[in-house]
Amino acid sequence: MTTTQHADGSHNPEADIPSNYSRLIARELGLAARQLPRLLRGTGLEVAQLLSEDSLLTAAQQIRILRNALELSGKPEFGLRLGARLTPATHGAVGFVAYSSPDLRTALQAFHTFLPTRASFIQLHLQQVEDRLECLVNFQVPLDEVVARCLADTVVKACLEIGEFIVGRPIYEAEACFPHPAPAYEAIYPDYLPGPVYFGCNQLKITFPMALCRKPNASANHENYRLALQQCEAMLARLQTRDPDYRTRLKQMMLSHPPGTLSEDEAAAALFMSKRTLARKLKQEHSGFRQIRDEILSQQAAHYLSDSQLSVEAIASVLNYHDSANFRRAFKRWFRQPPEQYRRRAGLRVMHTSGPSS
Repeated sequence: MTTTQHADGSHNPEADIPSNYSRLIARELGLAARQLPRLLRGTGLEVAQLLSEDSLLTAAQQIRILRNALELSGKPEFGLRLGARLTPATHGAVGFVAYSSPDLRTALQAFHTFLPTRASFIQLHLQQVEDRLECLVNFQVPLDEVVARCLADTVVKACLEIGEFIVGRPIYEAEACFPHPAPAYEAIYPDYLPGPVYFGCNQLKITFPMALCRKPNASANHENYRLALQQCEAMLARLQTRDPDYRTRLKQMMLSHPPGTLSEDEAAAALFMSKRTLARKLKQEHSGFRQIRDEILSQQAAHYLSDSQLSVEAIASVLNYHDSANFRRAFKRWFRQPPEQYRRRAGLRVMHTSGPSS
């Protein structure tokens, strides 16, 4: 794991927060690359470190960036706006676990278990109280009142983003409890949190009805999830380099999103450049956005056909094709044969390799 690097070349072992959260903050502020030093003021970080896909920040650096963002935005409700950007896809592999989970409770349990790999200073605890599931949130570092309120807004909205993704609708039944008093922007909360909101509570928490937490996730599939997670972990491991080129960075971004869903505009914005500039840099590396996307999707398709019993229709769905006909056309373009023929030949290769059973 890469840690924050100091000017003398040493590394800070306390750095464990992926820099992508701070890049999202910069995007919410609408900052251009030349304006990023204002966001990093007082952190000791260079712009290159912020833009690096594999750099990590300490809790102190992340909190200072959040404080700087509040000042730059001039919007006290900035935490709610930021939370709305924290969709499951922004949390890397943890988000992948969440949106593939069989139900909301399992997804929240995944965040309880794996949150230390994303932000160790935030602790999430789950408990059932009668017919509701309570998600209790604690911050493990000292925070001033303004930053604590901003971070509380962000975390609660981010939890709702996960829930709404799985349930497929606004969760009017969710209740948000904040320890801070009602702020001046109290009237804005219903724009972000559809359910009841309470202030001046003893504990920061968000609660969901247990019946809703057990409702099956329509997009979940255990085998799809297991296979996709295994492959993504393996591919990401092979992509870890000290100084990744744009082709590698784009692959890392694509693999942190559901298959085929990252757009060229989103990728360019995440790298703080125009789509034309990204295309030019990829061309210099003898590559292109569509070429990289096709490479990843073709590898995933071949993996599913060779190593699973999923139907062609199910594979098309996992790879986010709108219908199997589009997937079949793409597969024939990649491999010059239909997926059924590829699967038969892959099965024959396995039989020849393993030999007759005894």
